[in-house]
Amino acid sequence: MSDDSISLARSSPAIAARLRELTPARVGLGRTGVSQQTRDVLAFQLSHAQARDAVHARLEPAALAAAIGRIAQNSPDASVIRLRSAAPDRTTYLQRPDLGRTLDERARQVLAPFASGSFDLVLIVADGLSALAVERHAVPLLNELLPRLADWKIAPVCVVEQGRVAIGDEIGSALNAALSVVFIGERPGLSSPDSLGAYITWHPRPGRTDAERNCISNIRVEGLGYREAAAQILDCLTTARLRQLTGTALFPEPRRLPNARDNGGGK
Repeated sequence: MSDDSISLARSSPAIAARLRELTPARVGLGRTGVSQQTRDVLAFQLSHAQARDAVHARLEPAALAAAIGRIAQNSPDASVIRLRSAAPDRTTYLQRPDLGRTLDERARQVLAPFASGSFDLVLIVADGLSALAVERHAVPLLNELLPRLADWKIAPVCVVEQGRVAIGDEIGSALNAALSVVFIGERPGLSSPDSLGAYITWHPRPGRTDAERNCISNIRVEGLGYREAAAQILDCLTTARLRQLTGTALFPEPRRLPNARDNGGGK
């Protein structure tokens, strides 16, 4: 937003109110002398506290795995397995990003019986930097996505504690999966503590870089709705399988972004 727009918003309460209907950004904030109004200061502090809480929140993996299992019952591959990264606790996870990118030894043993399979796709749900995002949005998103994947041979869905995006590379490699999708809580912002991201990687294996992935971001009720997100994920997966790659080369031409009104309200 330009300086002129900000000045106009401050001078006209009606314009400021209209802008606030269109964006969660803090625009047209009022002033009391040279200071912000108390309500705006308190609202900022609340958003900051919610973002901090989201980072430190702990995932409830048993409940999440059970919920995913219920919606996957109609799929040929309905099993759900629980895994952990090499980070033993949340504090270590935040201080040692490298440990969140690898599995612990027990998780490798859990995956071992499935290693002889060959799968089109593995779906991985990891807490990331916002367990709140995963708890709110992973199940309804999978509810939209799984019926669209009826023709895909899907590995058991993996629920990972203390995981980062790259942990999908080790899981996908262990399961001999052609593609992986990591659904993960994104770094909270001051207006979005519960944003979910989906990271798609062709031929996942340790050593993949972020340039070799595609990300569909801001999946939540106030952002990219579940129906539209599922459609975009399927489109990306289908194109990736056809071209046998993901990352910056998958969609070299600019793509039209969906209208927010077409998102289905997050449903």
